[in-house]
Amino acid sequence: MAAGTANDIVATVGEFARREIAPRVRAYDEAEELPQDLLEQMAALGFFGGVVSQEYGGLELDYVTYAQLIEEISRVCHVMGTLLSMPSGLVGAAIERFGTEEQKRRWLVPLAEGRIWGASGVTEPDSGSDVAAMKTTYRREGDEFVINGAKAWISNLAICSFVLTFASSDRSLGRKGISAFIVPRDTPGLVLAPYKNKLGFRPLSTGDVFLDDVRVGPDALLGAEGDGFRVAMTAVERGRLGVAARSVGVAQSCLDDSVAFANERVAFGSPIANLQIVQSKITDMAVGVRTARLLVKDCAEALATGARSRVLTSMAKMYASDVAFRSASDAVQIHGAAGISPESRVGRFLRDAKVLQIVEGSNDLHRALIGEMVLGLRKS
Repeated sequence: MAAGTANDIVATVGEFARREIAPRVRAYDEAEELPQDLLEQMAALGFFGGVVSQEYGGLELDYVTYAQLIEEISRVCHVMGTLLSMPSGLVGAAIERFGTEEQKRRWLVPLAEGRIWGASGVTEPDSGSDVAAMKTTYRREGDEFVINGAKAWISNLAICSFVLTFASSDRSLGRKGISAFIVPRDTPGLVLAPYKNKLGFRPLSTGDVFLDDVRVGPDALLGAEGDGFRVAMTAVERGRLGVAARSVGVAQSCLDDSVAFANERVAFGSPIANLQIVQSKITDMAVGVRTARLLVKDCAEALATGARSRVLTSMAKMYASDVAFRSASDAVQIHGAAGISPESRVGRFLRDAKVLQIVEGSNDLHRALIGEMVLGLRKS
Protein backbone atom coordinates (compact mmCIF):
# COMPACT_ATOMS: atom_id res chain seq x y z
CA MET A 1 0.00 0.00 0.00
CA ALA A 2 1.35 3.42 -0.90
CA ALA A 3 2.48 5.62 1.94
CA GLY A 4 -0.11 8.11 3.16
CA THR A 5 -1.94 9.39 6.19
CA ALA A 6 -4.05 7.11 8.33
CA ASN A 7 -7.18 8.60 6.77
CA ASP A 8 -5.81 7.91 3.27
CA ILE A 9 -5.20 4.25 4.11
CA VAL A 10 -8.66 3.76 5.60
CA ALA A 11 -10.26 5.57 2.64
CA THR A 12 -8.40 3.36 0.16
CA VAL A 13 -9.64 0.22 1.89
CA GLY A 14 -13.20 1.56 2.01
CA GLU A 15 -13.21 2.49 -1.66
CA PHE A 16 -11.90 -0.94 -2.64
CA ALA A 17 -14.56 -2.64 -0.49
CA ARG A 18 -17.40 -0.69 -2.08
CA ARG A 19 -16.09 -1.05 -5.63
CA GLU A 20 -14.77 -4.61 -5.70
CA ILE A 21 -16.22 -6.53 -2.75
CA ALA A 22 -19.78 -5.19 -2.43
CA PRO A 23 -20.98 -6.44 -5.84
CA ARG A 24 -19.76 -9.97 -5.07
CA VAL A 25 -20.26 -10.57 -1.35
CA ARG A 26 -23.77 -12.01 -1.65
CA ALA A 27 -22.63 -14.60 -4.21
CA TYR A 28 -19.55 -15.78 -2.33
CA ASP A 29 -21.47 -15.82 0.96
CA GLU A 30 -24.02 -18.18 -0.61
CA ALA A 31 -21.26 -20.29 -2.18
CA GLU A 32 -19.33 -20.49 1.13
CA GLU A 33 -16.12 -19.75 -0.72
CA LEU A 34 -13.67 -16.85 -0.68
CA PRO A 35 -12.83 -15.47 -4.14
CA GLN A 36 -9.11 -15.96 -4.60
CA ASP A 37 -8.80 -13.11 -7.08
CA LEU A 38 -10.12 -10.61 -4.53
CA LEU A 39 -7.61 -11.84 -1.96
CA GLU A 40 -4.83 -11.44 -4.51
CA GLN A 41 -5.92 -7.87 -5.28
CA MET A 42 -5.99 -7.04 -1.57
CA ALA A 43 -2.55 -8.56 -1.09
CA ALA A 44 -1.15 -6.53 -3.99
CA LEU A 45 -2.46 -3.38 -2.31
CA GLY A 46 -0.83 -4.36 1.00
CA PHE A 47 -4.06 -4.59 2.98
CA PHE A 48 -2.95 -7.49 5.20
CA GLY A 49 0.05 -5.81 6.84
CA GLY A 50 -1.81 -4.35 9.82
CA VAL A 51 0.29 -3.62 12.88
CA VAL A 52 3.03 -6.09 11.88
CA SER A 53 6.48 -4.49 11.70
CA GLN A 54 7.63 -3.33 8.27
CA GLU A 55 10.72 -5.45 8.85
CA TYR A 56 8.48 -8.50 8.54
CA GLY A 57 6.33 -7.39 5.64
CA GLY A 58 3.70 -5.45 7.58
CA LEU A 59 2.32 -1.91 7.42
CA GLU A 60 3.29 -1.15 11.03
CA LEU A 61 0.04 0.77 11.54
CA ASP A 62 -0.90 2.22 14.89
CA TYR A 63 -3.68 0.26 16.59
CA VAL A 64 -6.33 2.96 16.13
CA THR A 65 -5.80 3.06 12.36
CA TYR A 66 -5.71 -0.75 12.29
CA ALA A 67 -9.11 -0.89 14.02
CA GLN A 68 -10.53 1.75 11.67
CA LEU A 69 -9.29 -0.20 8.64
CA ILE A 70 -11.01 -3.37 9.88
CA GLU A 71 -14.21 -1.47 10.62
CA GLU A 72 -14.23 0.13 7.17
CA ILE A 73 -13.98 -3.11 5.21
CA SER A 74 -16.40 -4.85 7.61
CA ARG A 75 -19.10 -2.36 6.67
CA VAL A 76 -19.22 -4.29 3.40
CA CYS A 77 -17.98 -7.75 4.46
CA HIS A 78 -16.74 -8.53 7.95
CA VAL A 79 -15.28 -11.84 6.72
CA MET A 80 -12.74 -9.85 4.73
CA GLY A 81 -12.18 -7.88 7.93
CA THR A 82 -11.40 -11.19 9.63
CA LEU A 83 -8.73 -11.98 7.06
CA LEU A 84 -7.23 -8.50 7.40
CA SER A 85 -6.94 -8.99 11.15
CA MET A 86 -5.35 -12.45 11.23
CA PRO A 87 -1.73 -11.56 10.38
CA SER A 88 -1.82 -9.00 13.20
CA GLY A 89 -4.02 -11.02 15.56
CA LEU A 90 -4.84 -14.67 16.09
CA VAL A 91 -2.13 -16.06 13.83
CA GLY A 92 0.59 -13.49 13.31
CA ALA A 93 0.85 -11.81 16.72
CA ALA A 94 2.19 -14.92 18.41
CA ILE A 95 4.80 -15.54 15.70
CA GLU A 96 5.96 -11.92 15.82
CA ARG A 97 6.39 -12.00 19.60
CA PHE A 98 7.62 -15.56 20.23
CA GLY A 99 9.01 -16.72 16.89
CA THR A 100 12.63 -17.21 16.01
CA GLU A 101 14.05 -15.12 13.20
CA GLU A 102 13.76 -18.14 10.92
CA GLN A 103 10.09 -18.65 11.85
CA LYS A 104 9.31 -15.00 11.23
CA ARG A 105 10.94 -15.07 7.81
CA ARG A 106 9.30 -18.35 6.85
CA TRP A 107 5.78 -17.69 8.14
CA LEU A 108 5.17 -14.10 9.28
CA VAL A 109 6.55 -12.24 6.25
CA PRO A 110 4.40 -14.02 3.62
CA LEU A 111 1.45 -13.90 6.04
CA ALA A 112 1.66 -10.12 6.40
CA GLU A 113 2.11 -9.76 2.65
CA GLY A 114 -1.00 -11.84 1.93
CA ARG A 115 0.93 -14.56 0.10
CA ILE A 116 -0.09 -17.32 2.52
CA TRP A 117 -2.77 -17.82 5.16
CA GLY A 118 -2.70 -19.40 8.58
CA ALA A 119 -5.17 -21.02 10.96
CA SER A 120 -5.15 -20.87 14.75
CA GLY A 121 -6.06 -24.19 16.36
CA VAL A 122 -6.99 -23.45 19.97
CA THR A 123 -10.65 -24.38 20.47
CA GLU A 124 -11.50 -28.02 21.18
CA PRO A 125 -14.83 -29.87 21.22
CA ASP A 126 -14.88 -30.01 25.03
CA SER A 127 -12.87 -26.90 25.91
CA GLY A 128 -13.82 -23.81 23.96
CA SER A 129 -12.86 -20.75 25.98
CA ASP A 130 -11.18 -22.85 28.69
CA VAL A 131 -7.80 -23.12 26.96
CA ALA A 132 -6.06 -24.67 29.97
CA ALA A 133 -8.43 -27.66 29.84
CA MET A 134 -7.38 -28.77 26.35
CA LYS A 135 -7.07 -32.51 25.75
CA THR A 136 -4.65 -32.42 22.81
CA THR A 137 -1.30 -33.81 23.99
CA TYR A 138 2.23 -34.21 22.73
CA ARG A 139 5.24 -36.31 23.64
CA ARG A 140 8.94 -36.10 22.85
CA GLU A 141 10.58 -38.76 20.71
CA GLY A 142 14.20 -37.81 20.18
CA ASP A 143 14.25 -34.43 18.45
CA GLU A 144 10.62 -34.77 17.36
CA PHE A 145 7.33 -33.76 18.96
CA VAL A 146 4.42 -36.15 18.37
CA ILE A 147 1.01 -34.49 18.66
CA ASN A 148 -2.37 -36.19 19.10
CA GLY A 149 -5.79 -34.62 19.53
CA ALA A 150 -8.53 -32.63 17.85
CA LYS A 151 -9.55 -29.00 17.47
CA ALA A 152 -12.97 -27.65 16.53
CA TRP A 153 -14.36 -24.51 14.90
CA ILE A 154 -11.02 -23.59 13.37
CA SER A 155 -11.19 -21.08 10.48
CA ASN A 156 -9.27 -20.72 7.22
CA LEU A 157 -9.01 -24.46 6.64
CA ALA A 158 -9.50 -24.25 2.87
CA ILE A 159 -6.70 -21.74 2.31
CA CYS A 160 -4.25 -22.10 5.22
CA SER A 161 -0.62 -23.06 4.64
CA PHE A 162 -0.11 -23.92 8.31
CA VAL A 163 -1.95 -24.39 11.57
CA LEU A 164 -0.68 -22.73 14.75
CA THR A 165 -1.87 -25.22 17.32
CA PHE A 166 -1.48 -26.03 20.99
CA ALA A 167 -0.95 -29.22 22.98
CA SER A 168 -0.09 -30.30 26.52
CA SER A 169 2.82 -32.45 27.62
CA ASP A 170 1.09 -33.23 30.92
CA ARG A 171 -2.55 -32.26 31.45
CA SER A 172 -2.10 -32.29 35.24
CA LEU A 173 0.10 -29.18 34.84
CA GLY A 174 -2.79 -27.14 33.43
CA ARG A 175 -1.67 -24.07 31.52
CA LYS A 176 1.98 -24.67 32.50
CA GLY A 177 2.10 -27.84 30.42
CA ILE A 178 0.91 -26.25 27.17
CA SER A 179 3.22 -25.64 24.20
CA ALA A 180 2.60 -24.04 20.81
CA PHE A 181 3.51 -25.55 17.42
CA ILE A 182 3.47 -24.34 13.82
CA VAL A 183 2.31 -27.34 11.78
CA PRO A 184 2.58 -27.09 7.96
CA ARG A 185 -0.57 -28.10 6.09
CA ASP A 186 1.07 -31.05 4.33
CA THR A 187 2.34 -32.68 7.55
CA PRO A 188 1.35 -36.39 7.67
CA GLY A 189 -1.40 -37.05 10.21
CA LEU A 190 -2.87 -33.54 9.98
CA VAL A 191 -6.46 -33.71 8.69
CA LEU A 192 -8.61 -30.63 8.01
CA ALA A 193 -12.38 -31.17 7.81
CA PRO A 194 -14.48 -28.05 7.07
CA TYR A 195 -18.14 -27.77 8.09
CA LYS A 196 -20.80 -26.75 5.59
CA ASN A 197 -23.91 -24.57 5.74
CA LYS A 198 -23.03 -22.60 8.88
CA LEU A 199 -25.43 -19.97 10.20
CA GLY A 200 -22.94 -17.14 9.67
CA PHE A 201 -19.32 -16.49 8.66
CA ARG A 202 -20.15 -18.67 5.67
CA PRO A 203 -17.23 -17.77 3.35
CA LEU A 204 -14.73 -18.65 6.08
CA SER A 205 -13.83 -22.32 5.80
CA THR A 206 -14.32 -23.44 9.39
CA GLY A 207 -14.22 -26.95 10.81
CA ASP A 208 -12.33 -29.68 12.64
CA VAL A 209 -8.59 -30.24 12.81
CA PHE A 210 -7.42 -33.75 13.63
CA LEU A 211 -3.86 -34.51 14.71
CA ASP A 212 -3.04 -38.21 14.52
CA ASP A 213 0.58 -38.87 15.50
CA VAL A 214 1.60 -35.62 13.82
CA ARG A 215 5.40 -35.41 13.94
CA VAL A 216 7.19 -32.08 13.82
CA GLY A 217 10.77 -31.05 14.45
CA PRO A 218 12.19 -28.50 16.89
CA ASP A 219 11.72 -25.75 14.29
CA ALA A 220 7.93 -26.13 14.75
CA LEU A 221 7.98 -25.20 18.45
CA LEU A 222 6.87 -21.58 18.92
CA GLY A 223 8.48 -20.14 22.02
CA ALA A 224 9.80 -22.47 24.69
CA GLU A 225 8.07 -25.61 25.93
CA GLY A 226 5.44 -24.55 28.46
CA ASP A 227 4.97 -21.13 26.82
CA GLY A 228 1.85 -22.20 24.93
CA PHE A 229 -0.70 -20.47 27.14
CA ARG A 230 1.24 -17.19 26.95
CA VAL A 231 1.49 -17.60 23.17
CA ALA A 232 -2.27 -18.07 22.90
CA MET A 233 -3.09 -15.12 25.15
CA THR A 234 -0.77 -12.84 23.15
CA ALA A 235 -2.99 -13.31 20.13
CA VAL A 236 -6.29 -13.20 22.02
CA GLU A 237 -6.25 -9.52 22.94
CA ARG A 238 -5.51 -8.37 19.40
CA GLY A 239 -8.10 -10.86 18.17
CA ARG A 240 -10.77 -9.40 20.44
CA LEU A 241 -9.96 -5.89 19.20
CA GLY A 242 -10.48 -7.19 15.67
CA VAL A 243 -13.87 -8.72 16.52
CA ALA A 244 -14.95 -5.46 18.18
CA ALA A 245 -13.92 -3.38 15.15
CA ARG A 246 -15.71 -5.76 12.78
CA SER A 247 -18.82 -5.52 14.95
CA VAL A 248 -18.79 -1.72 14.71
CA GLY A 249 -18.59 -2.00 10.93
CA VAL A 250 -21.59 -4.34 10.83
CA ALA A 251 -23.60 -2.12 13.20
CA GLN A 252 -22.80 1.02 11.18
CA SER A 253 -24.06 -0.56 7.97
CA CYS A 254 -27.23 -1.74 9.70
CA LEU A 255 -27.81 1.86 10.78
CA ASP A 256 -27.06 3.25 7.32
CA ASP A 257 -29.37 0.77 5.58
CA SER A 258 -32.16 1.32 8.10
CA VAL A 259 -32.03 5.11 7.76
CA ALA A 260 -32.20 4.85 3.97
CA PHE A 261 -35.03 2.32 4.03
CA ALA A 262 -37.07 4.21 6.64
CA ASN A 263 -36.96 7.37 4.54
CA GLU A 264 -38.00 5.53 1.37
CA ARG A 265 -40.61 3.06 2.64
CA VAL A 266 -44.09 4.54 2.71
CA ALA A 267 -46.81 3.07 4.94
CA PHE A 268 -50.14 4.63 5.90
CA GLY A 269 -49.43 7.53 3.62
CA SER A 270 -46.00 8.64 4.86
CA PRO A 271 -42.43 7.36 5.23
CA ILE A 272 -42.02 4.97 8.14
CA ALA A 273 -39.27 7.32 9.37
CA ASN A 274 -42.14 9.35 10.86
CA LEU A 275 -43.14 6.48 13.14
CA GLN A 276 -41.96 6.85 16.71
CA ILE A 277 -41.09 3.16 17.07
CA VAL A 278 -38.79 3.37 14.04
CA GLN A 279 -37.19 6.54 15.40
CA SER A 280 -36.58 4.75 18.71
CA LYS A 281 -34.79 1.86 17.01
CA ILE A 282 -32.70 4.24 14.92
CA THR A 283 -31.75 6.16 18.08
CA ASP A 284 -30.60 2.97 19.82
CA MET A 285 -28.50 2.03 16.79
CA ALA A 286 -26.90 5.47 16.50
CA VAL A 287 -26.00 5.61 20.19
CA GLY A 288 -24.77 2.01 20.15
CA VAL A 289 -22.52 2.53 17.14
CA ARG A 290 -21.03 5.74 18.56
CA THR A 291 -20.30 4.28 21.99
CA ALA A 292 -18.97 0.99 20.60
CA ARG A 293 -16.61 2.88 18.31
CA LEU A 294 -15.33 4.97 21.21
CA LEU A 295 -14.74 1.85 23.29
CA VAL A 296 -12.84 0.22 20.41
CA LYS A 297 -10.68 3.35 20.11
CA ASP A 298 -10.02 3.28 23.85
CA CYS A 299 -9.05 -0.39 23.58
CA ALA A 300 -6.76 0.25 20.59
CA GLU A 301 -4.96 3.08 22.39
CA ALA A 302 -4.40 0.83 25.41
CA LEU A 303 -2.96 -1.98 23.29
CA ALA A 304 -0.60 0.51 21.66
CA THR A 305 1.18 0.91 25.00
CA GLY A 306 2.20 -2.75 24.90
CA ALA A 307 0.52 -3.47 28.23
CA ARG A 308 -2.04 -6.21 28.90
CA SER A 309 -5.54 -4.87 28.32
CA ARG A 310 -7.76 -7.75 29.39
CA VAL A 311 -10.61 -5.66 30.81
CA LEU A 312 -10.80 -3.27 27.87
CA THR A 313 -10.53 -5.98 25.21
CA SER A 314 -13.29 -7.98 26.92
CA MET A 315 -15.45 -4.87 27.23
CA ALA A 316 -14.93 -3.86 23.61
CA LYS A 317 -15.55 -7.33 22.20
CA MET A 318 -18.64 -7.96 24.33
CA TYR A 319 -20.24 -4.54 23.97
CA ALA A 320 -19.57 -4.01 20.26
CA SER A 321 -20.81 -7.46 19.25
CA ASP A 322 -23.95 -7.02 21.38
CA VAL A 323 -24.52 -3.67 19.63
CA ALA A 324 -24.03 -5.35 16.25
CA PHE A 325 -26.60 -8.02 17.02
CA ARG A 326 -29.18 -5.60 18.40
CA SER A 327 -28.64 -3.28 15.43
CA ALA A 328 -28.99 -6.11 12.93
CA SER A 329 -32.12 -7.42 14.64
CA ASP A 330 -33.70 -3.95 14.63
CA ALA A 331 -32.61 -3.41 11.02
CA VAL A 332 -34.43 -6.58 9.93
CA GLN A 333 -37.50 -5.45 11.89
CA ILE A 334 -37.47 -2.04 10.22
CA HIS A 335 -37.09 -3.62 6.78
CA GLY A 336 -39.94 -6.04 7.47
CA ALA A 337 -40.34 -8.67 4.77
CA ALA A 338 -37.56 -6.97 2.78
CA GLY A 339 -35.21 -7.75 5.65
CA ILE A 340 -35.42 -11.49 5.05
CA SER A 341 -35.06 -11.20 1.30
CA PRO A 342 -31.71 -12.15 -0.25
CA GLU A 343 -31.80 -8.76 -1.96
CA SER A 344 -31.19 -7.09 1.41
CA ARG A 345 -27.91 -7.52 3.26
CA VAL A 346 -29.32 -6.93 6.76
CA GLY A 347 -30.34 -10.59 6.98
CA ARG A 348 -26.71 -11.59 6.40
CA PHE A 349 -25.62 -9.06 9.01
CA LEU A 350 -28.02 -10.62 11.52
CA ARG A 351 -26.62 -14.12 10.95
CA ASP A 352 -23.04 -12.92 11.21
CA ALA A 353 -23.69 -10.69 14.22
CA LYS A 354 -24.99 -13.66 16.20
CA VAL A 355 -21.70 -15.45 15.61
CA LEU A 356 -19.73 -12.31 16.56
CA GLN A 357 -21.24 -12.69 20.05
CA ILE A 358 -19.72 -16.19 20.27
CA VAL A 359 -16.24 -16.06 18.70
CA GLU A 360 -13.15 -15.00 20.70
CA GLY A 361 -14.90 -16.00 23.90
CA SER A 362 -18.68 -15.96 24.23
CA ASN A 363 -20.16 -12.76 25.60
CA ASP A 364 -21.42 -14.64 28.65
CA LEU A 365 -17.80 -15.51 29.43
CA HIS A 366 -16.68 -11.90 28.93
CA ARG A 367 -19.43 -10.64 31.23
CA ALA A 368 -18.13 -12.96 33.96
CA LEU A 369 -14.49 -12.01 33.31
CA ILE A 370 -15.21 -8.28 33.46
CA GLY A 371 -17.13 -8.65 36.72
CA GLU A 372 -14.35 -10.71 38.31
CA MET A 373 -11.63 -8.28 37.21
CA VAL A 374 -13.49 -5.18 38.33
CA LEU A 375 -14.21 -6.81 41.70
CA GLY A 376 -10.55 -7.79 42.09
CA LEU A 377 -11.30 -11.51 41.99
CA ARG A 378 -9.15 -12.02 38.90
CA LYS A 379 -5.95 -10.30 37.80
CA SER A 380 -6.48 -7.85 34.95
